[in-house]
Amino acid sequence: MSGEVRIDRAVLSGTFSLDGQTFDVDNNLWVLGDDDECVVIDAPHDLDAIAEVVGDREVLAIVCTHAHDDHVRVAPALADHFGAPVLLHPDDLPVWRLTHPCRMPDGDLQDGQVITVAGTDVQVLHTPGHAPGAVCLYVPSLGTVFTGDTLFAGGPGATGRSFSDFPTIIASIRERLLTLPGDTVVRTGHGEVTTIGAEAPQLDAWIDRGH
Repeated sequence: MSGEVRIDRAVLSGTFSLDGQTFDVDNNLWVLGDDDECVVIDAPHDLDAIAEVVGDREVLAIVCTHAHDDHVRVAPALADHFGAPVLLHPDDLPVWRLTHPCRMPDGDLQDGQVITVAGTDVQVLHTPGHAPGAVCLYVPSLGTVFTGDTLFAGGPGATGRSFSDFPTIIASIRERLLTLPGDTVVRTGHGEVTTIGAEAPQLDAWIDRGH
């Protein structure tokens, strides 16, 4: 292991398409590792931009928080480029096939699984709701959780489209995320970071609004 474990971020622009509609979106790319190795969290929009963030490090895996196209569009190309496996929770395979019908992920993510990168353990939390196979990635030693589109600064991920469910995402957030320490930094799939402590008091308001 070389150097301190760090989190690199880039914001990549592209589109999100589902249910016959397409929207412009900015996605957060997160890369977790040290100077020698890393994991890439999601694969949005732009292979070259992701490769620039990775640099000459070994990519151990491309870990997909869920399979919406803005999060996995370049995952197969990224896997080929770096010789790294694409990992996805199997409950999201129906969503994955909408974008990549002819190529499956290389491995499964399971609730409770631990991925180790640069000597740092990353815990997989299955958090369905935004998508059936959505996961969050909790890194206790760094006091952070990567939430994909399950939890944002200001509320849960959207649940108004196919494969999503509002009561399910609320249960996931309540039971899997709001039980983490309040100072845990929430690194989201879109937008700015927040903390568990900042979001927890808003739960009842989210339910009242019924996103």
